[in-house]
This record gives sequence, structure tokens and C-alpha cells, in this order.
Amino acid sequence: MAKILLVEDDPMIAEIYQNKFGSVGFEVVTAKTGKEVLKYVSQDKFDLVLLDMVLPEMSGMDVLKEIKGSGNYDKSVKIIIFSNLSELETQQEALKNGADGFISKNQYSPSELVGEIQRLLNQFAEQEKNRNRQEGNLGDNDKKGKILLIEDEEIFLEMFGKKLEDDGYEVTRANNGAWGAKEALEGDYDVIITDLIMPAMSGEEIIAKLKSDEKTKNIPIIAISASVTDEKETEIRNMGVEEFFSKTRIVPSDLSRRVGELLKK
Repeated sequence: MAKILLVEDDPMIAEIYQNKFGSVGFEVVTAKTGKEVLKYVSQDKFDLVLLDMVLPEMSGMDVLKEIKGSGNYDKSVKIIIFSNLSELETQQEALKNGADGFISKNQYSPSELVGEIQRLLNQFAEQEKNRNRQEGNLGDNDKKGKILLIEDEEIFLEMFGKKLEDDGYEVTRANNGAWGAKEALEGDYDVIITDLIMPAMSGEEIIAKLKSDEKTKNIPIIAISASVTDEKETEIRNMGVEEFFSKTRIVPSDLSRRVGELLKK
């Protein structure tokens, strides 16, 4: 079973999580401070580090930067930010500095967290297999699916696109609506992901166009948006999209997981 470094400065909370992970066979080491994390990572090999952001001595962000950027540690270690600091800017900074994911502490119960970590570890193993296959000249027929990602904000285009590619998908990016619609109609895609607010053509117009075309009407569409009313979300879902996500509430792993679920249908 996997070995996890759980970083939590509250002893009671750390014990709860340690017992829950241990009960299903995980080997768990706990650390209370940022400096302890660096010490443990330098001395031992972990499959995953669950890293809090607010820590004594060093912040979680500084620990992340040190492990992933200094060259003094194994940069391949997987680090999941496990924090109550769930603002989008914090998530973006963590991902930019090498984090492999972001979990809000209030997102899962201890039992649910164990299941989510097991899922992530399986996902990381699959990504490693994909990378190994790619190094051996992975052919197009071996890829998991073709995804069209229509998004005009570079941070989301890169963040979501990279995650999908890491998970084995072939991703085509389009940074305006007209280009995205053209790609969708001319290409052969398994799933289309589109932002709603786009230059040249809105996501709503793209969805309507694709659903009215015989070639593309059955392609699963995931709509995303930074802000939308409940009424608008209902309206978009009624247009026939398979899923709707708020960009400020979804992490790349959630989007990739939903793509996988749609492709299995």
C-alpha cells in the first residue's frame, strides 16, 4: 500500500486522518511544520504528500516551491494541497509551483478523503504509464480520446489542457468561439469542452450550432463558466450539454474524471 506524508499542525485532526488511512492499509507519516516536511522528504520516499498551506516555520507554498523548484529533492513526489485556503488564486499559484492537485479540507469527510486519495494515486499511476508509452512513440490509436477545449483565458487553457494530456487524451485548443466551432465541425472529437463567454462566438452559440448539426449533435459537450446564474445554468443544461461546471469551483482532475465518465457511456 502507498506511503503518505500527512502535513497537519493540529494533532487531533492529524490523528483522525492517520487512523482512517491506516485502517485501510496506508502507511502514514505525519509532519507538523514546514521544516519537518523537508526533512522527511529528503530522508524517505513517499508516494504522496498531503500538504497544508498554513504551517509553522514555513508556509505550505514555500515548502512546495522548495521541493519542486530547488533541485534538492525528488521532484517526482506527488504533492496534493490539502487546505481550507480554497481561493482560485491560491489554487493557481500552487499548480504553477508544481502541485499535483488541490483538495479543500471541507470537501470530504475522512472516509471520503481516503477514497479520493486512492483514486488520485490510481490516476497518477495511469499518467505514469501514459508517459512511458509516449516515450515509446505512442500512436494515435492508443490514446484515450480526442478532446476539443474551447477557452480564451490562457491560464485555464493551459491548466485544463495539460491535465487532460497527462491523463492520456489528445487535446486540441481553441482560444475563440468561431475557431472552436470550426474545429468542432471539421474535426472528429469525442468530447467538446467550451467556455460560455468567448470572443467571436459565445459558448451558447457554439452549443446551439453543434446540437443542430447532424455530424456533431451527439458529441458530449461540457460547458464551463466563471460566473452564471442558476437560471442560465438550467437553460444551458436544457440545450443538451452533458455537464456544466463553474471554473472557480472545479479542479483539473474533476474535469478529466468527468471526461472519462462520458467516454465510457
